[in-house]
Amino acid sequence: MFDFRPSAVHIATEGPLGFAARRLCLRLGLPFSTAYHTRFPEYLRSKLYVPTSITYGFVKRFHKPACSVMVPTPSMQKELLGHGFRNLGKWTRGVDVDLFHPRDKGFLNLPRPIFMNVGRVSVEKNLPAFLDLDLPGSSVIVGDGPQLEEYKAKYSSAHFLGVKNGEELAKHYAAADVFVFPSKTDTFGLVVLEALASGVPVAAFPVTGPRDVIGNQPVGSLNDDLQAAAMAALNISPTACREFAMKKSWRASAEQFAANLRQFDWRLERAA
Repeated sequence: MFDFRPSAVHIATEGPLGFAARRLCLRLGLPFSTAYHTRFPEYLRSKLYVPTSITYGFVKRFHKPACSVMVPTPSMQKELLGHGFRNLGKWTRGVDVDLFHPRDKGFLNLPRPIFMNVGRVSVEKNLPAFLDLDLPGSSVIVGDGPQLEEYKAKYSSAHFLGVKNGEELAKHYAAADVFVFPSKTDTFGLVVLEALASGVPVAAFPVTGPRDVIGNQPVGSLNDDLQAAAMAALNISPTACREFAMKKSWRASAEQFAANLRQFDWRLERAA
């Protein structure tokens, strides 16, 4: 194992595997980058009442040795700078516009309009904020997670379709009329781009992630009243959504990632 000498290592998250990789990199003197995907301090404060002053100190310590801490949006970068993070690099997300594109909406034989969410069925995704809404037509959840059985029992009128992948997933996206994204802790939300590439407008809270991806563009409705956002999104042009997503390619995302890695050598020399 110790004969493996990569030019760089990227640690995707602060979980057990992330800590193991970090420890090994520090032991072997390997440069590494990290990414900040989810606002864990805010999540732990809302669910377990852990003060963010404690968790931000812990998370900042994890990322401190990284040559580059990659963040998906300008607002997230500004927020982390305020918490004392350094070596921040921008790494926006890209979408596969060949896989995710407008298709026949008749794929799902459900009452319309169809309001859909795709992703992990877990507490941090704030799905009750969507499922509690009094919306016309059908509310659909695509995905799996620890709260799936609980939500299926509580929200019997909603449609839980399980995990979908590849072409099947793309067909489900495209069959929706509105993509509802109730999360308040995601730093980006790749599913938002996948929905837009499928010609489906987005309804979300005006928080980090949706606000950075959508901004003032006419492809989504951001409102503290999620019900109002979902209904307003019905009037958004699917063509505008598709055209917006076409500008968010995988190539642009990969070039940003590579640019962050090119900073390794001089930063290591300065640290020495």
